[in-house]
Amino acid sequence: MTKADLIAVIEKQANLSPKQSEKVVNICFDSMIQSLYDDERIEIRGFGSFANRNYKAYEGRNPKTGNVVIVEPKKVPFFKVGKELKEMVDEGKEKYVIREA
Repeated sequence: MTKADLIAVIEKQANLSPKQSEKVVNICFDSMIQSLYDDERIEIRGFGSFANRNYKAYEGRNPKTGNVVIVEPKKVPFFKVGKELKEMVDEGKEKYVIREA
């Protein structure tokens, strides 16, 4: 599923215009990005959680030349799947039931 696909689903399910649907998706993603930027954890029950993983500096190698390269410390967003989603995917459920608001 792409971002455009998600916008189309929200447009259809919520009976919104394409611009409104796009705005909803952008607000959601922007909020999640800001939370990760602020080093906050995001938890969506039944789906999963996002958190930053911190990596220390280390010596790596350039695979092309074999030269030693110092890799700087970094933070990388990490997704951990939730139990419900994991079980649903494992069971091969064909369609997730969308709850009406």
